[in-house]
Amino acid sequence: MDRVNVTKSFLPPLDEYQKYLKRIWQNGQLTNQGPLVKEFETKAMDYLGVKNFHFLANGTLALQLALRALKIDGGEVITTPFSYVASTSAILWERCTPVFVDIDPETLCIDAGKIEAAITGNTKAILAVHVFGIACDLEAIDKVAKKHNLKVIYDGAHAFGVQYHGKSLLDYGDIATCSFHATKLFHTIEGGAIITPHEDISADIELMKRFGHNGDEHIQLGINAKATEVQAAMGLCNLKYIDQIIEKRKSISEKYDQLLGTNVKKPKIAADVKYNYAYYPVIFDSEAQLLGKMDALKRENIFPRRYFYPSLNQLPYLERSQACPVSEDVARRVLCLPLHAELEPKTVGRIAEMVKL
Repeated sequence: MDRVNVTKSFLPPLDEYQKYLKRIWQNGQLTNQGPLVKEFETKAMDYLGVKNFHFLANGTLALQLALRALKIDGGEVITTPFSYVASTSAILWERCTPVFVDIDPETLCIDAGKIEAAITGNTKAILAVHVFGIACDLEAIDKVAKKHNLKVIYDGAHAFGVQYHGKSLLDYGDIATCSFHATKLFHTIEGGAIITPHEDISADIELMKRFGHNGDEHIQLGINAKATEVQAAMGLCNLKYIDQIIEKRKSISEKYDQLLGTNVKKPKIAADVKYNYAYYPVIFDSEAQLLGKMDALKRENIFPRRYFYPSLNQLPYLERSQACPVSEDVARRVLCLPLHAELEPKTVGRIAEMVKL
């Protein structure tokens, strides 16, 4: 059996990509807010129904710029321990202090009911993650943020194409970020985005992402977070296929659902969410059970992945220890099964049969 990875990058028809590359060769511009970057930003905004969309080199830079743009300098940032390490890394890199709040055992997102108890006089923001593209408790987070005058950043690395109450999940909070890494359901090889409804914040991001200057006029501190024309070319190609990709992933997920039934536990997705089927996570009864299933799958050349392990509050380089028992427990027991648009039904059936308890 051919190797089956947890995901597989979608590649558009090569001739379509080459048409965009030909435009790059013709105009000679490779970066610095070129025409393809601008075209991609416009088309992505139209697709998502958002404004102030900034296409960046990667999703981690988007998180760092979000903290900078909201002036979260050296303060405490309440965040989730159940995420990819980038969400915590960005906080630490910007010399802020992550304050971990445990997760909801049903959605695996930050438990909004526990946020207020973690707020101190040094708290500046909440950085919540739409884990696996599952929406956080937006109303509860918004309520506590307004009560305590906190900024809200949503890490929507997995949330491209997800809608909540008919509105893009990336259109909530003071800032939302997204990742377009090659492993994501929508990708630009490497890449990311930052989205904000605030015009003044967007203007700051526009400067900060390109060193903080316009021509020879240096206005403010900035960094190089610019995406390239080659990345934008991939984005423009893949944007044409995103609805088709999501539909295929939905079909595969429903096949898993049918075959697994209630045999394994899955995170809860709210009924008012239009999901993007970014991942197919399952939660086993124990870590030993998970490891046994992983070994059995690997023997068949099938490679799921432990998204996300370990719980980030247990990272060895943190200055202080914070207990998050739900996240620590779930992180030991959750496994993402292979899911991508080209996964064959017979392979899904084979995987499901092996995963059943």
